[in-house]
Amino acid sequence: MAERQHIPVMLNEAVEGLAVRAGGRYLDGTFGRGGHARAVLSRLGPEGRLLLMDRDPQAIATAQREFAADPRVSIRHANFSTLAEWGETAEGLDGVLLDLGVSSPQLDEAARGFSFMADGPLDMRMDPTQGESAADFLAHGDEREIADVLWIYGEERFSRKIARAIVEHREDSSLTRTGELAALVERVVGRREPGKHPATRTFQALRIRVNRELESVEHGLDAALERLKPGGRLSVISFHSLEDRLVKQFIRDHSGRVQGSRRGPPVAAAPAKLAAVGKAQFPSGAEQAANPRARSAVLRVAEKVSPERGA
Repeated sequence: MAERQHIPVMLNEAVEGLAVRAGGRYLDGTFGRGGHARAVLSRLGPEGRLLLMDRDPQAIATAQREFAADPRVSIRHANFSTLAEWGETAEGLDGVLLDLGVSSPQLDEAARGFSFMADGPLDMRMDPTQGESAADFLAHGDEREIADVLWIYGEERFSRKIARAIVEHREDSSLTRTGELAALVERVVGRREPGKHPATRTFQALRIRVNRELESVEHGLDAALERLKPGGRLSVISFHSLEDRLVKQFIRDHSGRVQGSRRGPPVAAAPAKLAAVGKAQFPSGAEQAANPRARSAVLRVAEKVSPERGA
């Protein structure tokens, strides 16, 4: 089945944030279907380099098909959290772009198990070749663990009731389909938010847990900072508050600001390593109307400062 057209979110803003130079070296750590990558590559000259990563084998297949013949491009099937382990990044990067969270093609393919909109296997792995599926986790997780996942990663206030229902359900049969889980959650909590499916938070939480998404963000940001050259840019698009909070805090923690609270003495700030570039950006009204999945997006851009400036 042909994929729906993938619309990259905040395309111009994210790429502008990188301040691409024709001869620079850039990494797109979340290739997806290549929308941002194409825009970066169009700005590179013959000496420029574009490094592409994605943990999803289908995304990498697209990258290989469309970009492998370009001598300026290198491709790696891996989580962006490991970007510093890739030899291609060793000489430093002029920019790193991360488009966090699940991609539209993953949501649109029922067989991937990310969406409650169509029935499919309860999988949710961005890389189906690694780790346990959502169904596996729900089959062995105890009630408290499941409830904690739903509360921490989904901010689901009915987390305990849902977890109890899942454990009771599996006494008779396993939850293996997205439709089964969505129906169970709807029975437990009802239609409480107009325009929002009651299973939205549950599916988000399980997806984040299965893919270790927040850990990937933390490690990926550290790796990006390590590999960026002074003056290099970090451009990150987030889609929910948990991700954005990590990105915002990371930039703040490395900005050289004095740390501490009003109740205690200030803590000497470490030398600055990053400087925020402008304020957080959000999709325009026109983009949100054209692409509803852009509505929750937040873009943050930062620049790695030189050691002299950060001292």
